[in-house]
Amino acid sequence: MSAVHLRIEGALARIVLDNQGKLNAFTPAMLTELEGHCATLERSPEVRCVILQSTGDRAFCAGADIKAWAALSPFDFARHWVREGHRVFDRLARLSKPTIAVIQAHAFGGGLELAACCDIRVMAPGATLALPEAQVGIVPGWSGTQRLARLLPEAVLKEMALFGRRLDTARAQALGFVAEVADDPLAVSEAIAAGLAKASPRALEVAKYQIHAAVGEDRSAMIEALGGGMIGASADKAEGVAAFAEKRKPEFPGS
Repeated sequence: MSAVHLRIEGALARIVLDNQGKLNAFTPAMLTELEGHCATLERSPEVRCVILQSTGDRAFCAGADIKAWAALSPFDFARHWVREGHRVFDRLARLSKPTIAVIQAHAFGGGLELAACCDIRVMAPGATLALPEAQVGIVPGWSGTQRLARLLPEAVLKEMALFGRRLDTARAQALGFVAEVADDPLAVSEAIAAGLAKASPRALEVAKYQIHAAVGEDRSAMIEALGGGMIGASADKAEGVAAFAEKRKPEFPGS
């Protein structure tokens, strides 16, 4: 039974975590579903914005399901659980479309790492953020020490990862990690999405690529994507393709 749903409603897409019995904690199957949904979204030009939300009022996402990885060998834990989870979360972070995380309740461990993959985060007043991995003898594995280090000050991240300190809504917003705090974070997220749907989708995509290149989020791919888009619109590219098809030497116009 699916625990990560994709719903496309015109220009808006929703990715919904639905594993309430385990506080929306991730299982291997959920990682596979999320990766598939990201691939679908990249092939859906009608989608202008993606909202990432979850069911229930106890947790946005409690992280990774301990039962899913506790019995793994060190090799399998590193190669499969950590690396595969990292790959899937990277896929979400690098979507060409704007993404909004609706943090209606606590986001711990992998749940916080998941929220960090989104472009904008909207949080409910009573929600908290935490990296509790050290309390069960592991370390963050899905970008908690990497992507989060670009989004939070080093000292704050160390408080969370080393000392287990939770980040409340007020501090998360003051640090710029959370865009807005609202009693109904889903409604606010939908309003933001409606505004994004009126903007140029190509301009939003390119702006996201530029920012990612600046902060090091898959910099090499972002730079080459921007270069590919520039050359792809040129007369030189059109002439090169035509000459190849016609088996002749190209005469590039330089435009």
